[in-house]
Parts: sequence; structure tokens; C-alpha cells
Amino acid sequence: MICLQGLQKLTLLDYPGKVACTIFTGGCNFRCPFCQNSELLPCHKEGGMNPDEVLAFLEQRRKKHLLDGVCITGGEPLLQDNLADFLRAIKQMGYAVKLDTNGSFPEKLRELVEEGLVDYVAMDIKNSPARYAETTGTTGLYSQAVEQSVKYLLQGHVPYEFRTTVVKEFHTADDFRQMAEWIQGTDAWYLQSFVDSEQVLAEGLHAYEPEEMEAFRQQILPMVPSAKLRGVDLSGRM
Repeated sequence: MICLQGLQKLTLLDYPGKVACTIFTGGCNFRCPFCQNSELLPCHKEGGMNPDEVLAFLEQRRKKHLLDGVCITGGEPLLQDNLADFLRAIKQMGYAVKLDTNGSFPEKLRELVEEGLVDYVAMDIKNSPARYAETTGTTGLYSQAVEQSVKYLLQGHVPYEFRTTVVKEFHTADDFRQMAEWIQGTDAWYLQSFVDSEQVLAEGLHAYEPEEMEAFRQQILPMVPSAKLRGVDLSGRM
């Protein structure tokens, strides 16, 4: 059974151009120190949500024409063995599906896209390739898999975006240069500022100032003209 750990019944932000809900799966193979969803890292199936009840909720919202999109996030959704079956049920209701992923399962990603079960992909670019293990709290075994997912998305099989949560302790100007070289040609790359909270795995992490975030963006624009800031307030700039 798919491990579902939460449901946000309405979002106008998570799925570009859609009125959507967000479904959270449990379990993740990464341990990023700046993770905001640390409560989802283990999969607690006993305390999770009943998939049939979630599907019933979606069917009810469909009949009332209240939603037109569903975001699947985590954790890492591609860890779920029954994800394809769950997405088929959602697609049969007529919903558009957005998948959030860390990119470490390129074959599963390809299979879902090629079956038409995913309409939009948001993939995290955690850092430059050389610093991936450090940034994800892993041994580095996933770096090649992530590179395969990047290559697949760059080929334009499905609408997508890349996104990077920027943390002062993990990201430098040189890291951004390397990331930009890596994903040149991307349709969209969003830089998101780190936000501290009680759920973050590691203590003592910090965000860059808005003007520093904009400086990073300006640095990478020649290589990635689509780069944008997300959730960064530049209104106080001189």
C-alpha cells in the first residue's frame, strides 16, 4: 500500500496555473540537513492516511469542480512501489498531476512520464555535482542517477522545473556556476531561500539576504536565462 502522510486540501502556489491539492508521501532516501519535511522521512504506514479515503476526497472535489490539479510530494514519492496505480486512479478522474522528486530514480520517472501519469515535474537540484553527497546527507551513490534525471528532463519529454533551496552553509558562487553549467538549456530554474523551522534536520543553518540571492541569479543568467527567485522579497532593495 502506498504510504500517504498528509493532505493539503487547497493550494494556489504548488502547481503553476492550477487550483490544486497537495498529497504528501512518506519516506525519503536523502537526509538533506536543511529539509523542511523531516517528519516525513520515515514512512509510518500505521499512522498514515488511507489511500481510498484520499481518492474519495478527490472524487468529491472533482464533482464539485473545486480542483483541477494534484501535487504529489514527500518525502520522495518515487520510493512508493504503488505510486503508478495511485496516479492512474487520479488521472482517471481527469486531474493534472505534478510530481515533486529529488531525481534519484530516473527509470521510475521515465516510466511514469511515458505512461502519461505525470503532467509536470518539479525536480530539486541540491547542489553542484561535486557536493551532492554532502548536501543530501548520502554516500554519493545517487549522483549518477540524479544526472540521468536531469538529462531526461532537459530533453523535453514533460513540462518541468528545477529548483534549489539556497543555504549559506552549503552554497557558494562557484557552486551556482557549476549548477548552471550542468543544467544549461533548462526551461525553468527557481532559487528558493532557506527558511529555518523546528522541523529542519540540522541546527545552525542560515539563509542568504535577498540581495545576495539576486546576485547569485545575476551570476547564472548568462548560462540559464530562465533563472528566477521564488519566495524572495526584493522590495527593500535600494
